[in-house]
Amino acid sequence: MKEKEPYINFDEYIRQGEPAQRERADAWRVAIGLQAVDGLKTSEYLQQTARRNIEGEISIDEARELVKTYYQSKTQREPDDDDKQEADLVSGNITKILSTNTLDFSTKGYISLHRRIFDGVFKHAGHIRDYDITKKEWVLEYDTVHYLNWEDLRRALDYDIDQERQFSYKGLSSDEVIAHITRFVSGLWQIHAFSEGNTRTTAVFMIQYLRSLGFSVDNNQFAKQSWYFRNALVRANYKSAVKGIDYSPIYLERFFRNLLLGEQWDLRNRYLHIHPTAEWSVQPNLVTPTSTPTSTPTSTPISTPASLLHIDNQNIIRLVKALGEDQQSVKVMMEKVGLKDRENFLDYSLNPSINDGYVRLLYPDTPHHPRQKYLLTVKGLALYKELTKG
Repeated sequence: MKEKEPYINFDEYIRQGEPAQRERADAWRVAIGLQAVDGLKTSEYLQQTARRNIEGEISIDEARELVKTYYQSKTQREPDDDDKQEADLVSGNITKILSTNTLDFSTKGYISLHRRIFDGVFKHAGHIRDYDITKKEWVLEYDTVHYLNWEDLRRALDYDIDQERQFSYKGLSSDEVIAHITRFVSGLWQIHAFSEGNTRTTAVFMIQYLRSLGFSVDNNQFAKQSWYFRNALVRANYKSAVKGIDYSPIYLERFFRNLLLGEQWDLRNRYLHIHPTAEWSVQPNLVTPTSTPTSTPTSTPISTPASLLHIDNQNIIRLVKALGEDQQSVKVMMEKVGLKDRENFLDYSLNPSINDGYVRLLYPDTPHHPRQKYLLTVKGLALYKELTKG
């Protein structure tokens, strides 16, 4: 009798599962996929346990406890058990984190996130490193990125996160939004605040942050392209006058263009090597309608605003244009879009706009606030900019 395949077909759950199953499968897919940034693979036991959680048989906390107990009670250790144990425990921790929509956007929150991800794995989980580090990278021909010195780590985190908190995305085009997000995540990662686990922490932090900005993040990108994500961060932070290599954020920008704009850059690691072969010297956009791929994002053909931001719902488009850069009540919005039936407006315009990340509440913690108004998210503002430009 053939043994049942232990590995999970996440796509099947996400396409055909119930809403709760889809959410759990998506979180596990990202959590497991992110282990590749450190060359780790999860165990068969973790996969089986994750499936039980996805199907609703056990909770995420029960799944995490089962994995923990599995390694505690294991009497015969195998050579790769330490790596699998790290991958399994961290996958469970990340899944729990991604199952909620909370975010503490602060230095304290970033450090706390590292602790939550690596709880039970690293003794230094949630502690900033107290020594300088270097790491040999294949894409740099085994040179290293120059990470920040340990004495300035907290000050650098405070500065970068505070600057981002104060930054306004209002009025930016999609290209400008992508460029800014790239600069922020690149700078945060280059600090390399922890001894280990920086890329996984940065990835989870960015998923949470992008959600808070209103983006419907395609988490599959982080799951399947986590190694590319890490190498793109490396290239964005490496410069060598001797080798004639400058900082190259373009590869990271292309990751986010695929993630947030639905573009289809070919995200394979061989394009990121500082001295690629001729075959891998030009990274193509797989939807560019030309036989000659371009090497700069500025020459990428831009589609219509609706397809660019994954939106063909005319009710949402109409509401985004009506809201613009204002804060408006339901009454004012209805007047601007020319509707009189409040229930229809909520069901077919406002609620879909909120659910798809284009509109947010001024008082999100108090939905029935007497002075409640609505405004566009960063994603909504980007669509509004595209709809009204030139």
